[in-house]
Amino acid sequence: MTNFQRARSEEQREVRRQAILDTTAAMLEEMPIGEISLNELSRRVELAKSNVLRYFESREAILLELLDRAWRQWVADLPALVCAGVDQDAPVSRRAEQFAAVIAGSLARRRVLCDLLSAQAGVLEHNVSPQVAARYKRAAVANVAGIAALAHQRLPELGDSAPQLVAAMIMAVGAVWTHARPSPAMLAAYEADPSLTAFKLDFVTALQEMLATLTAGTIARASA
Repeated sequence: MTNFQRARSEEQREVRRQAILDTTAAMLEEMPIGEISLNELSRRVELAKSNVLRYFESREAILLELLDRAWRQWVADLPALVCAGVDQDAPVSRRAEQFAAVIAGSLARRRVLCDLLSAQAGVLEHNVSPQVAARYKRAAVANVAGIAALAHQRLPELGDSAPQLVAAMIMAVGAVWTHARPSPAMLAAYEADPSLTAFKLDFVTALQEMLATLTAGTIARASA
């Protein structure tokens, strides 16, 4: 990256801010969240660490903004996928299965989004100010609402429970992603004792099954 001169205008500050976000996004393609450091980010973006912190209050604040960006991109792509993958004329049980399959399949190639969702509550929402936390949570609520609208469109049987279903789905994504990516030690244990592979998860398969169960359960409760 070309060395920045001092940012004097709002436009220059926004360019620098986007450069920090884009550089961090590129790092996420190369390494897990735990290896992202402000020192390495500063080196790559060619800014002093103190200058990076003028634009974002912490590493976690940068990652929360990237989570929102990745999440919004996913939400933007979902309508076409849901339209193609969920048969509006099918029985409700079939539509619930199809909706779960679309959501799970759509995440298969979104490693960065899944990484960030899995770290959201335990890592990213820490070491940020109440203002940053509130700004992120408002964005997350909007993202959930976007998916909930799609869910209700194809599954009107959800009634008013679509937002609660989608919030549970997002939590499931993070949990399944974490468990479907075993550590090197666990992979070695699986290799040494094949009987343990019963606990090894395929991300899309496990997520689809969990989301289908969540969806069917929410519909059953809504109709009770």
